[in-house]
Amino acid sequence: MTDDRRKKAPTRKNPTVAISILIVVVVLLVIGTLFFNAIRDKREYERENPPASVTAPAAPAAGASQ
Repeated sequence: MTDDRRKKAPTRKNPTVAISILIVVVVLLVIGTLFFNAIRDKREYERENPPASVTAPAAPAAGASQ
């Protein structure tokens, strides 16, 4: 008879675990979005402003070959 009562009693899940998982997922999505935007903006900036391809002559080290 005790088994019948256990089967009929509704089991409630802990809502704290679900909320904490939701918060972790949202935080990870925000961090991922920030990284994605930073990388995309960096590539866009480098496409619009290419680095100057000026080659400077190599200066000899002071006192290296004396």
